[in-house]
Amino acid sequence: MTDLHSTVAAVTERIVRQSAARRGKYLDLIKRGRDAGTNRGKLSCGNLAHGFAASGEDKGVIKTGKAMNIGIVTAYNDMLSAHQPYGRYPEAIKLAAREVGATAQVAGGVPAMCDGVTQGQAGMDLSLFSRDNIAMGTAIALSHAMFEGALLLGICDKIVPGLLIGALRFGHLPVILVPGGPMPTGLSNKEKVRVRQLYAEGKVGETDLLEAESQSYHSAGTCTFYGTANSNQMMMEVMGLHMPAAAFVNPGTRLRSELTRAAVHRLAAIGWEGDDYRPLGLCVDEKAIVNAIVGLLATGGSTNHAIHIPAIARAAGISVDWTDFSELSAAVPLLARVYPNGSGDVNQFHAAGGIGWIISQLLGEGLLHRDVMTVARSDLSGYAVEPLFENDALVWKDAPPEPRDHAMLRPATDPFQPDGGMKLLQGNLGRCIIKISAVEQSRWTIEAPVRVFAKQEDVLKAFKAGELDRDVVVAVRFQGPRANGMPELHKLTPALGVLQDRGHKVALLTDGRMSGASGKVPAAIHLSPEALGGGPIARLRDGDIVRICANSGVVSALVEEAEWQAREAAPAPPPPYDTGRELFALFRHHSDSAEEGASAMLAAMEAEL
Repeated sequence: MTDLHSTVAAVTERIVRQSAARRGKYLDLIKRGRDAGTNRGKLSCGNLAHGFAASGEDKGVIKTGKAMNIGIVTAYNDMLSAHQPYGRYPEAIKLAAREVGATAQVAGGVPAMCDGVTQGQAGMDLSLFSRDNIAMGTAIALSHAMFEGALLLGICDKIVPGLLIGALRFGHLPVILVPGGPMPTGLSNKEKVRVRQLYAEGKVGETDLLEAESQSYHSAGTCTFYGTANSNQMMMEVMGLHMPAAAFVNPGTRLRSELTRAAVHRLAAIGWEGDDYRPLGLCVDEKAIVNAIVGLLATGGSTNHAIHIPAIARAAGISVDWTDFSELSAAVPLLARVYPNGSGDVNQFHAAGGIGWIISQLLGEGLLHRDVMTVARSDLSGYAVEPLFENDALVWKDAPPEPRDHAMLRPATDPFQPDGGMKLLQGNLGRCIIKISAVEQSRWTIEAPVRVFAKQEDVLKAFKAGELDRDVVVAVRFQGPRANGMPELHKLTPALGVLQDRGHKVALLTDGRMSGASGKVPAAIHLSPEALGGGPIARLRDGDIVRICANSGVVSALVEEAEWQAREAAPAPPPPYDTGRELFALFRHHSDSAEEGASAMLAAMEAEL
């Protein structure tokens, strides 16, 4: 068996040390939860009768209390393509539960907003904090004490982190996350980007743009690019919280249905009444969190997880930061090229060997912790597999020894890049991250005059007016969690891409987020401290020279120190007040930094510990 890589070992040991006190309290929570907390045996007759009153043919089994009752927490809606298939899951889950003598009830629903629909719109300001709302909704669903296990139905950006954060506060329960799978491949990503940039230049109209977009996003299932939603699915596999290799099987297929059925059967087998008890809070430990980071880096996953992973970790009493990400990134090679880091999508990635092949490579190099508690029957080596039918039964076979498409996957001995491409930048502008796995190496350092904005709409106006047709660092500030909820700025990508294609040196600098689909334009994002409250980005002025360097890890304004310190911060724009954004003022006012997870909820929770 391969020894653990020295960097992975060192980072894990540091995380264990810095988390010791908080993790200890969390483990105490798990011990209390089983016997004194969420337990049907503690319910009064009136409580219990309310809980099974409408359970139909399952009423008698639930009433006896002798079989596992599974709580389903679902993010179903039929507007969001990734979650539309979940509409029929509860009935299928109930049937599968009965097959093994268990029962299942829908414990509750949580919101599932789509960043694709709200991108560049006012609704995007609600996006990040919807994660906390989802976590709270999950906690409400599981608070009824009716369940000995839970299935979490969710896929997209804030939804999986939110479900997991909420469920971790009931960490004594065994929990399996159930994916729905990506939509089949539509219009090629290269062609979609080409049409978007033509539209940004005014060379095609809305009719052509809408046709291209509708050919790309065309049916039920997750969007096929490797953004935050599909990075979520990768992470759940690498953390051992899915059934093995379940992530990227298309909706509506027999294999998809059988993987869901297998998840129900497996959950019934890992409850506390049996001899294979696997509570969520023990599955999600320091090693599992490190595995999530390593998987993210090896596959070129979404930068949004530099916010979500610290938040998930905090819910399990674990402390991680961007230093941990950066040190691991230096040791983890890039093994996948999935759009926006390559031309192929997640369906092609899956066909090439997918996550099972990635896990086999990383385990072989000692870059993943093998000895983690997964929801499956084995350690993480049980996830280096592919699902298929054999003699009309679902089986898992070892991942292929070689990738089926070397444009999509490379072995660790011949990676696309020697590192994971996610860097920590520091300087007189604060701390931020940059993802360079899709950025040409010649653009890893950008030094140019800055143009400062407080709204992304103003960036697009300046672009259309020709004011940015030069070497430029576009700084968009007052986009942090406390200012407006930290929206993604992905709507800027086509315009910035046009400027770069014209031969200019271009970069984005922001205290907001970019996107899980961030690509070829260098973007220094999540800058902390944020502008609201006096973060250094609030001192920038148009024309200042800014240096962003992924090679040396620098993000700085090249301004004399005395002048820099003497400058006053720019005034903040008024807080958002429409589209329901004002309802999230409580979250904004009390949120902590992006590096800590950008969560008012977790900050307040920890203050009580």
